[in-house]
Amino acid sequence: MRRTAVFGSAGTLIAGTLIASALAAPAAGAVTGQTRDAEARGAALAAERAAKAGVDWRDCPANWGLEKPIQCGFVTVPVDYSRPDGKKIQIAVDRVGATGTAGEHQGSLLYNPGGPGGSGLKFPRRVTTKNPIWANVAKAYDFVGFDPRGVGHSAPISCVDPTEFVKGPKADPVPDSEADKAAQRELAAEYAKGCAEKSGDILPFINTLNTARDLDVVRAALGEKKLNYIGASYGTYLGAVYGTLYPDHVRRMLVDSVVDPSKDNIWYEANLTQDIAFEGRLKDWMTWVAQNDATYHIGKTYEQVHQQWLTLRAAAKKAPLGGTVGPAELIGFFQSAPYYDSTWAPTARAWSAYVAGDPQPLIDGASADLTDTAGNIASENGNAVYTAVECNDAPWPTSWKTWDRDNSRLHEKYPFMTWSNAWMNLPCATWSGERQKPTQVKTGKGLPPVLIVQSERDAATPYAGAVELHKRFKGSRLITEKNAGSHGVTGLVNPCVNSRVDAYLLDGKVDSADVTCDPHATPKP
Repeated sequence: MRRTAVFGSAGTLIAGTLIASALAAPAAGAVTGQTRDAEARGAALAAERAAKAGVDWRDCPANWGLEKPIQCGFVTVPVDYSRPDGKKIQIAVDRVGATGTAGEHQGSLLYNPGGPGGSGLKFPRRVTTKNPIWANVAKAYDFVGFDPRGVGHSAPISCVDPTEFVKGPKADPVPDSEADKAAQRELAAEYAKGCAEKSGDILPFINTLNTARDLDVVRAALGEKKLNYIGASYGTYLGAVYGTLYPDHVRRMLVDSVVDPSKDNIWYEANLTQDIAFEGRLKDWMTWVAQNDATYHIGKTYEQVHQQWLTLRAAAKKAPLGGTVGPAELIGFFQSAPYYDSTWAPTARAWSAYVAGDPQPLIDGASADLTDTAGNIASENGNAVYTAVECNDAPWPTSWKTWDRDNSRLHEKYPFMTWSNAWMNLPCATWSGERQKPTQVKTGKGLPPVLIVQSERDAATPYAGAVELHKRFKGSRLITEKNAGSHGVTGLVNPCVNSRVDAYLLDGKVDSADVTCDPHATPKP
């Protein structure tokens, strides 16, 4: 799962936050087969209508931050697919035309960046900014982005006031006492209640199944008989569900940094597994910092660097840096390094300045900008959708004893992310509304070869997820970037990966067997 830098309900920046026993979450599985059939019929009807209506493409609104020649529009979808003539919302879409000749054109290529809760509207900017990695693919495809339901410009939902959501310092996510745990539990229950109060009737329908149906309606509105799709992080799970629902609607599907689609993994276990993987990738980064001590002067060994982290954390707990940055904010700032190699050097530079006596770069990097109204609204909205999708998608434990047991055990060996991740997801323990049963992801008739790309040491979506999807999608091919762990592989310069992505998207070619690639270049200090 791709988690952008947003504050959780308990105030932490994480990957994936009355007392839990006070409210019992409804059991999963209340959705019947008859309902599923009605939803399938409703989705087919919505797609038929969208194909006739098309998209009224216009210049994008100025405040969307999308330059010409990118165009924007909307696609109408039902809130509840079992009632296709009931309440409707509009899904925001944008596109930029292919750069090649008419003979090279292969249709539209849709993209989801993950989350849940991420906006895909920046995808066409890979063309307008002349990103060289995507230059060949851009000749053949219109690049199309969209805001999933509940996100951004697509009937956005909210759970709390955005300014309060981002304001720090928050409580240290690692509890010192039972009272600390009770306070975090109360925050999580209040957050779940806020979602129900502020997001209204649409909230129960914010889930992966409906987003996959929306994706098919968008496909139809674009005039495409079959879908060309790239999904990263959570977008891989969206793709897996789409491929299961509509196997014969897929033309090309590339998934990058894969969520394990097993029903038992969605979503409680997925977050526990993340905690373990983040600890390993944090060690990778801190080892690199130690190897570059001549630049950063933080420590010459991993052990020394890690001790500096513990010292910093303790200092911020005692007296928040700049009055705004405590342990919760530091976790949010430092977690970007285990996510993305591109942040290794910037994060280390800010830390290095602190060690040298200048805390301001660290304060600036870890603090929320309370004047950034639009950015804070987007952050709160993204977190709201993340919570809604994960809580609605699957059953979650409702007993606090289960959460306490599992996270206390994990914290002993994997302390960096465990408790912050727990509080981030704890609203699901008291979530109102029916829960879905996770989709049984599998190969259906007509599904073409799917290309799967994954780094071995990815923290947000551990490697086992790619292996699992590979097993479930027959005929798929897995490209493994060994000895690497950046989340999101296809956006990096690695000819072994880049050339195969081009061959797949342009010609439908996959290797005769799975491929292992050497890692992309290690970041420079």
